[in-house]
Amino acid sequence: MDEEYDVIVLGTGLKECILSGLLSVDGLKVLHMDKNDYYGGESTSLNLNQLWKHFKGDDKPPESLGASREFNVDMVPKFMMANGALVRVLIHTDVTKYLNFKVVDGSFVYNKGKVYKVPATDVEALKSPLMGLFEKRRARKFFIYVQDFEKDDPKSHEGLDLHKVTARELISKYGLEDDTIDFIGHALALHIDDKYLDEPAMDFVKKIKLYSESLARFSGGSPYIYPMYGLGELPQAFARLSAVYGGTYMLNKPDCKVEFDDGGKAIGVSSEGETAKCKKVVCDPSYLPDKVKKVGKVARAVCFMSHPIPETNDSHSAQVILPQKQLGRQSDMYLFCCSYAHNVAPKGKYIALVTTEAETDKPEEELKPGIDLLGPVDEIFYDTYDRYVPTNNHEEDNCFISTSYDATTHFESTVMDVLEIYSKITGKVLDLSVDLSAASAATEQ
Repeated sequence: MDEEYDVIVLGTGLKECILSGLLSVDGLKVLHMDKNDYYGGESTSLNLNQLWKHFKGDDKPPESLGASREFNVDMVPKFMMANGALVRVLIHTDVTKYLNFKVVDGSFVYNKGKVYKVPATDVEALKSPLMGLFEKRRARKFFIYVQDFEKDDPKSHEGLDLHKVTARELISKYGLEDDTIDFIGHALALHIDDKYLDEPAMDFVKKIKLYSESLARFSGGSPYIYPMYGLGELPQAFARLSAVYGGTYMLNKPDCKVEFDDGGKAIGVSSEGETAKCKKVVCDPSYLPDKVKKVGKVARAVCFMSHPIPETNDSHSAQVILPQKQLGRQSDMYLFCCSYAHNVAPKGKYIALVTTEAETDKPEEELKPGIDLLGPVDEIFYDTYDRYVPTNNHEEDNCFISTSYDATTHFESTVMDVLEIYSKITGKVLDLSVDLSAASAATEQ
């Protein structure tokens, strides 16, 4: 390995694969290695045999579930917003040609013990059973304000400077009730806690607009899309992209070790007695454990069912967000459901994941509110994984470490991390003003 690379990427998780694709397209010379013999890292997709091995050692899965190879179970399941940043990255890099997407059937929110479709426009607000008559009118006015809001048209601002006015102040202008604020903030704007209420309202309004524009895009039942055969397709698509632009891939490289010079700067990666030289290293937290710190833990349940989640209009694929306040918790809970409609399970089978930021050491108890919404479950597995963030200074050591995946079942936070790392490495902001019509998704069952 005498060559010197601009960047060596360690780990084939989603974030790392997107970055190696972006950097390769930019003309950087990239070497991508993984200690595992499969793509995806923490965000891999497993068939049934692999899943049983992962959770139970070596048990054989029950035959009643169907053929192992027909399952693609995402370990970190996430839907993507149809107009969101990840779709823009896919179009920017032309990765869309390697992937087929299908619209997710439904987007729902939990309120006072029941599951409701998330209303996202003034018309849907008027129909929604989530609110009483007067609240519907107030919500409708708020949605019209958001829909008409154009950053560059002061007339649409109604005298409010959203860089100064907080989300809380904007909402109070419309007199909305707490439960309404809850679903708008958490199920539409996809904030993971209530900190946004005291921050400038601009970001909040942009996020709601993104949701409603994504919803309108494919006129399906939700603003989300998801790849056929599961998320495991994404890292492989970016790997193909990187290869097209001259990137080199090596799987099954044990003991990948980052090598540093006397000044503490990363200068290469060694594995099996050979060292590849580089100027920068990109990796997930597992490759540089002394440069990250634990900041939390995600609890999750992986469930197999023979029916859709009740109260979701028979959706073959759906996201349900349970806002923290509704559960008396510090953090939201997320339900993800997918099925044979996205080719991730055999016909008639559904995969549901329930995830949340762990607040105790008892995932079974903690996840119960979400699991109670699923109806009868054929098989269920519980586990937790730690969440890490980097503590290093990349200017001093040339190491760019991604954060661990959070509990959300949508991609917005993941992509922000990728774009930040990209900017740190290249010194530029990725241009995401792309022609969104370049990506299409099927909407039929």
